[in-house]
Formats: sequence, structure tokens, C-alpha cells
Amino acid sequence: MAQERGSKIRVLIVDDIPETRENLRKLLYFETDIEIVGAVGTGEEAVEAAKALQPHIVLMDINLPGMDGITASELITRQSPACQIIMMSVQGEADYLRRSMLAGAREFLIKPFSSDELVSSIRRVYELAAARPAPLLPPQTDRLQAPAKPAAAPGKRGHVVSVFGPKGGVGASTIAANLAIALHEAGGLKVALVDGNLQFGGIDVLLNLQTTRTIADVVTKVEDLDAELITSAMVPHPSGVKVLLAPPRPEMADLVQPEHMRAILGQMRQMFDYVVVDTWTSLHDLSLSVLDSADRIILVATPEVPAIKNAKVFFDVADALDYPPEKIWLVINQADRRGAIRTADIEGSIKHPIAAAIPMDERSVFMAANQGIPLVVAHRGSPVAQALFALAARVRKELEVEPEPEGAAAKAEPGPRSTGLLERLFKA
Repeated sequence: MAQERGSKIRVLIVDDIPETRENLRKLLYFETDIEIVGAVGTGEEAVEAAKALQPHIVLMDINLPGMDGITASELITRQSPACQIIMMSVQGEADYLRRSMLAGAREFLIKPFSSDELVSSIRRVYELAAARPAPLLPPQTDRLQAPAKPAAAPGKRGHVVSVFGPKGGVGASTIAANLAIALHEAGGLKVALVDGNLQFGGIDVLLNLQTTRTIADVVTKVEDLDAELITSAMVPHPSGVKVLLAPPRPEMADLVQPEHMRAILGQMRQMFDYVVVDTWTSLHDLSLSVLDSADRIILVATPEVPAIKNAKVFFDVADALDYPPEKIWLVINQADRRGAIRTADIEGSIKHPIAAAIPMDERSVFMAANQGIPLVVAHRGSPVAQALFALAARVRKELEVEPEPEGAAAKAEPGPRSTGLLERLFKA
């Protein structure tokens, strides 16, 4: 079903309570761009009505008699893929949200909601669908249980670089964004940037990107994972870097599971020369899946006691996880600020060499962040930008001369393993 801009948004209401159906009609009655094309009370009726009426939007209650809203949404997504589902529920638990999104829902409204919330949600989902390429038909299997498709056989193998701050506020996101752009400028390499801070990602702000496409669009169709699906969810930055952003709302982070992240990074290795991941500041299953997949971990700390202490703890954990020493590069940000601990003293305390020291340039950093223009673009002649270009050059020099290990495809997409930190630290 083609969607035309300017036409009325056709809406099907699905709720087992007649009064609720009537209230929803009233909430939408005065919206001149929205048309109610039907209202039904069961999941079975919803599936048939979606096929017959071909609405743009289905307002689906999650708790229905007989076939529930999750199952009905799954069938509608499979049989009428142009219909976009907005799930409604009186319960807002993360499990409900995750199951709804995996069944194909694009939004989740918690009852009671206002007229403004309902209308803005309908318009947002409609506009997103209108901008998205024609939907891929999913396989005839249970979407909720279907495993991720393995990545395509590798023709080339790019490198994954994880930028990790063991303490918030050390500038890991700034370094990740600028490193990706600096890598791209070095010879026109194909570079991707992934915002792995799934709850409170900030890459969109740092790069002044506005979009409705995020990693959530990938994981809701992860059984169809391929280069085309990932590309459709990425946002191009004027620098030439392609960006995969974090979900728009914190609760949607639960949609992304460790196995999803491993599969996505495995596929992206075949698409890009470098994949830079701004990694979540904590050690849990999801961030460990990124760290495991990375060829290099850039550990960012500032020259202050709390950050240095956390960096030291991270090295202890990395050793227990059997990460090779050369995999982790310690980078000191804001290295020459007044009252800072000297880099030589940091090396002596942590017992690990410092790979790079990024100088302090508070004015340039703040201006770049507030304007949404990266340092290496807006202030490329500054000492801090030059230090970031030097870090990118070192990444290229060391990773591109490494011999390709045997079984590289297996490393690109690791098989199932115990991802829990405690389980892995204390396994027999």
C-alpha cells in the first residue's frame, strides 16, 4: 500500500471496550488529516480488517479477548506490512514495550493519554513510514522467537573500535564522534559511528542530527538483518560518516539485546572500513558484547582521582576477561588542565602506557558541542583537534598492519557465550 503525503491518515481502532473505541473516535474527530476507517473489538477482527481496509495506522490494545494485541500485531505486520501499529496499554512495563516492538509496533501509548499525545504519535508514525523504503516481507515464522540471520559471508573485514569511559563525563562521546570523522578524512575510508549509549545517547546532539531512524528500527526486524536494513536506519553526516543513533526514548533501550548488537557489528564489519562505537558507561551484557567484538578499546579517562581509579579497575576486569593488553589503549582527555595529575604519575599508578593525551581546550569543546559541529571540523587547527587526528592516524597504522587472524569471520560475529560479568569472572 503506497502512502501519499497530503492524503488523510487512515486509522483502524482495535479495543475490546466499546466506550474506549468511542472515546478514541472523539479524540480524533476534529483532526482534518485523520480518518477513522474502522473500529473492532478482537484480535481476529483486527487482522481481517487490516487486510480489507489497509489502514495506515492500527491503534491496537494489548489486552484483547482471544487473540491478544501482541499476536494480532505480529500477524498484521506479516500479512499487511504497510500498516503501522501503535500499541495501547494501561501497563508500561519494559517487557510489554519490548514484546510490542518485536511484534512490529512502532509506538507504545500508556493509557490514559491525552488527545495531543495520541495525535502526535499517529502523525509521527505515519511520517516515519512515509519516509521509509518499502517494507521487507518477513519470513513465515514466529517473529518473537526467530533468531537473527547470520551476517553475509565476509568479502572484507573492517575494524570495530569501542570508545569506553569507565566514568561519566570524561568526554568519551566527543572523542568517539571526532575519531570517526578523522578516520574518514584519512583517505576517504568508509566509517560508521554507532551510539551505544542506548538510554541517553548524545551523538545526535554532538553532530546536530535530527531523524526518526535509529538502531530500534534494526532490531525490530533483526531476523531480516542485512546491509540494506542497516543502511536504511543510518543517518548520513555531512562529513561522510554514516551514523546509527540510539533509540529516541530510554525505555526502548531494552529492545536491543547483546545478540542483536553482536550480529549488527558483525554485519557492519562487512560494510565499513571502521565502525566506531560510543559505548555505554557500565559493564553489563550489552556493553560487554561491544567490548568483546572490538579490535581496539579506547579507554578514556581524565587526570583526576575518580576517573583514574575506575580506569585501573577496568584494566583489572579486562585482564580477568582475557582481553590481550594491546587491545586496550588508555587515552587521557583534558590532559593539561590546571591542577591535573601528571600523565607520568597516571602511568605509574595504573601500570599501563598512555596511548594518547588530548589537551584541554574548554572553549573549543563547549562551542563545538553547543553548535553541533565536531572539533575536527570547526576547530581543526586547534591542539585538541590535532591530537584527535593523531589518534586516528595511530588507529589506522596499528590496525591496518595487523595480520588477518585465522577464522576472522568467527571473530567478526562471536558465537553464543556467557555475557554476564559475574558469571564470566567467576566461571569454573
